[in-house]
Parts: sequence; structure tokens; C-alpha cells
Amino acid sequence: MDSSDVELFADYHQIHLSDDGSTGDLSEAWTDQAVVDRLAVVDDAMAIGTSVNVTVAVGVEVLDAPPAADLADYDHVVEGSMQVRSGRIVVMGCTDYEPDAVRVPVPVGPVRVRAASSNLAEAERLGVDSDEAPQTMERLRVQVWPAPREEPVVLKRWVGESGLRQDR
Repeated sequence: MDSSDVELFADYHQIHLSDDGSTGDLSEAWTDQAVVDRLAVVDDAMAIGTSVNVTVAVGVEVLDAPPAADLADYDHVVEGSMQVRSGRIVVMGCTDYEPDAVRVPVPVGPVRVRAASSNLAEAERLGVDSDEAPQTMERLRVQVWPAPREEPVVLKRWVGESGLRQDR
């Protein structure tokens, strides 16, 4: 397993993953359902929704097979598929400068991505101040493994501390 950790500015409440060299346009992928699910997907790119519009801690793990289900450790978990032609994915905030973005080696071909968000209650409570300390920062674990293309799915949905659905 390979892993990379980075802190990224989640401008517009999103973190982007794309095949290196992708020209995929995620703007049309942000349907009402994608916003609720916190995942917008096109052929070779995806955007993962965040609770906050500030810096989030992002960990990327490259696996050989699907990970074990550890949903209890996370607040919101989604999966989607994308095509990787270059052997690298770009991991960045949506307004970051792409040439300077983190690149992570991954298998060529279709991959499955599981995005698991945690610490959402504390991050949402503090809002723009949530990124001032590691214990209050929203955390996003991204796991990538080779797998045939499948439709996006929400494995665990964050409904907020109030128990009400949190739609942006």
C-alpha cells in the first residue's frame, strides 16, 4: 500500500481527483443529487464534497484490492469510479494551480475510489476556524484500487449533529 498525506484548501467545498492530463469538466457533474451525496464524477475525474470551505487534511492510500469496511470510524463515506490512463492521479483543491498539485501513482485502467470523511461535527461547528488545529480539522481519507467501473454509491451518509440531512 502506498500513501500520501497533504492539507488542501477545499475551496467551494470540494477536493478534486483526476487522471493526470484529464480534461474532464466537473461543472455539469454537480447535480442536486451529487451535492447531497458529496460526490461528482465524470469519466476521468471526480470531486469530493467537504463540509467546510477551508483547509482539510487529505490522506490518499493506493491499494491492490477493495479495503475492509470500517464505516464506524467515519461520518460520510462515498465510492465512485474513474478511468486512469496516465498511471497518476492529481489530488488538489478545486482552485489550486494544477501543475503544482500532488500526484500519486495508481494503476492504469479503471479504479474505484472510496472517500471517507471524519471529524465533521467539530469542523462544521467551527466553520472557517476549523483548520486552525489538527483536532478540529475535517479529515478525508481517499482509498484507490483497481476495479471495474461502477455507479457512485453512498455507503454512509452524514446527517449532521441535528439528525437532519445537511444539503448545501
